[in-house]
Amino acid sequence: MATRRIGLSLGADLCWPICYEEIMRQLNLSIDYGGESINFEISRVTIEPFNIRQPCPYDLVIDRVTHWYHTSREWIKKSILMDDLYVYNNPWSIQSMEKQSTYCAMAKLGIPVPDTWMIPPKSYDEQADLDDTLDRYARLFDLGDIGRQVGYPHYMKPYDGGAWKGVNRIDNEEKLRETYEDSGKLLMHLQASVEGFDRFVRCIGLGPQFRMVSYNPSAPLHDRYEIRDDDFLTDDDRAQLEDTAMTINSFFGWDFNSCESLHRDGIWYPIDFANACPDSQVTSLHYHFPWIVLANIRWSVFCAATRRTMRKNLDWQPYYDLLQEPMSDRERLAAYARIGHQRMQTERFREFCDQYLGHLDEVAVEFFETEFAKDAVRNKVASLFPANEVEEFTELFWERIGQWRKDQLQKAS
Repeated sequence: MATRRIGLSLGADLCWPICYEEIMRQLNLSIDYGGESINFEISRVTIEPFNIRQPCPYDLVIDRVTHWYHTSREWIKKSILMDDLYVYNNPWSIQSMEKQSTYCAMAKLGIPVPDTWMIPPKSYDEQADLDDTLDRYARLFDLGDIGRQVGYPHYMKPYDGGAWKGVNRIDNEEKLRETYEDSGKLLMHLQASVEGFDRFVRCIGLGPQFRMVSYNPSAPLHDRYEIRDDDFLTDDDRAQLEDTAMTINSFFGWDFNSCESLHRDGIWYPIDFANACPDSQVTSLHYHFPWIVLANIRWSVFCAATRRTMRKNLDWQPYYDLLQEPMSDRERLAAYARIGHQRMQTERFREFCDQYLGHLDEVAVEFFETEFAKDAVRNKVASLFPANEVEEFTELFWERIGQWRKDQLQKAS
């Protein structure tokens, strides 16, 4: 018997790891693959000093902290280089590919990123050579003129993102100047607003799996992910959004990412797609939460069982080569996505899931009606909501998960 060890590298996550661990325990998988009989052990990655030559105990790590906690990030990078660990997502890419770089890369590939400017920060931390550098090379600029070129309304937001921190809608020059004065040391983008859009979709991608969610950013956090029938998107729209997300994720080496797009006049505009640690909490996902848990199980089991090889570097040339080919924008996007499907081993993944994980949905539907699952929801609610609101919101999210169960049972019947 060969054992594949899966590590969960976690921060504030509570609900999905509990559900992931328990469903994996109930599955009690024993997979005959590649001449081996494979089972799985799940544990949580601890934070402690490490020797760079110390062996990594895991075959795969689901990582949730690399983007902000450096000790875990450096341990993961060491384990990839020294021990051939497979991890969600390429940590060098996460470390270097802020939203600015992703906008540039996708605009180069012809994806319709809204017009975007970068402006120098209003103020700076003191550094030894800062004054000389700014005196010699910084040029005065007319912020109002840039605002007019971008057009009103637009959004001022940090170039590297961060959970809506510092994001402001700018309706006129007065607001632009006022917001810039208050922006402090943040390096900012001005990005044209897609006015008059009729749909806002967040496409969550995990490996070659995608979930389309109608998104309302103006709603309270627990209502932003809307519950909509599958027909809120046409087949063509769904295919285009999947191709866009697959292109982005495979280009940057991200297993798990989300892409927000606005639809206007027949065009989907990606506006925020460097989210390589997407929201996975039941308090925001509710109805969509079980999908995240199950997609994690499918992709992690596949990658661990097949010993999927981690791509240690990013090979962008095949994407750029397609720019030289005579084809329409939509045909080119589909061609980019085919590169992604090849890199993600989509066909092999689907065959694996059909053969070894065909019973997963049935197990999950039963699990998500248990008190154990409800307690996982309550634990997360209790960590975020005032004590007098815990039961109210636990019941709200549990009711929405119940709707997911009902829909799953209806589809299976």
